[in-house]
Amino acid sequence: MSKPLRVGLIGYGYAGKTFHAPLIHATPALSLVAVASSRPADVIADWPDVAVKTDPAALITRPDIDLVVIATPNDTHAPLARAALAAGKHVVVDKPFTLDVAEAEALVDAAREAGRQLSVFHNRRWDADFLALRRLLADGVLGRVTEFQSRFDRYRPTVRQRWREGAGPGAGLWFDLGPHLVDQAVALFGVPQAVSANLAIRRDGGKAVDDALVVLHYPTLRAVLGASMLVSGGTPRFLVHGTLASFEKHGLDEQENQLKAGLTPAHADWGVDPIPGRLHRWVDDHPQSEAVPMPRGDYPAFYAAVAEAIHGRAPNPVPAEDAVAVMLVLEAAIRASDTNSLVRL
Repeated sequence: MSKPLRVGLIGYGYAGKTFHAPLIHATPALSLVAVASSRPADVIADWPDVAVKTDPAALITRPDIDLVVIATPNDTHAPLARAALAAGKHVVVDKPFTLDVAEAEALVDAAREAGRQLSVFHNRRWDADFLALRRLLADGVLGRVTEFQSRFDRYRPTVRQRWREGAGPGAGLWFDLGPHLVDQAVALFGVPQAVSANLAIRRDGGKAVDDALVVLHYPTLRAVLGASMLVSGGTPRFLVHGTLASFEKHGLDEQENQLKAGLTPAHADWGVDPIPGRLHRWVDDHPQSEAVPMPRGDYPAFYAAVAEAIHGRAPNPVPAEDAVAVMLVLEAAIRASDTNSLVRL
């Protein structure tokens, strides 16, 4: 068996602390050996055996680091990834991959020239509900899909003082939740022909987009993506209509809440979604509805697959080229909203 790959994590805010450090630690093929953070005391409290740096460059240049994971503010993703690739490291970047398509394509080129794996943490490909939907589509249960509705809503009426809700580059809901919504849609249906969008600030005192309604236009399919900070309940996570049946799912995948509560993937309840989906269809001219049980969510699969890709034993679970396609749609939606027009891709 190969020795565990040595991992350096840059950033120990919400993403680094909640997602990356615990999932890396839970992956036998990986070993978290160093963290770069502006809050070293927080890292030491959680990971006393891990080396702590305050300067990302000091971590990137360590010769014993195999993989660098970047979980920093969005506007730093591209320069840090570029530096890590130049230092000969494999790289995982949290979403959004970059701030625009040009940066994303440049990183793909840099990874190719360096001969290193570059992956993007689109973890919600391993949500329980998304795994269930993918299985229904693969089995042809819904028939040909005609409409795909996907929402990711929160109720946070008070604007918080943090970079994600500020006025800086890469801030706002479309850069935070938009990548999840777009990646799932593109993973299922490919890049759309055109995009229309309305991105807005709805909250009192808001400084960045906190409400998004985006439509991806395909030849025979409409994908409607929505996210808001002012929804306290009542909307489905997924509503998918096909020529044979419809799929409806309420509630969010539990893995984020489990990580926040300190659960690990070794826990018996890891990834269990207690809310089944519903399959609606007509049989002999009568409507029928049945429960669709959720498979276990599986965020740990991402890092296990990254390790296998680095060893050359499996494909990259989220190749950077996939993330370039996501950035193309994210950027098109901003342009469509700004110009109140249909943007063709």
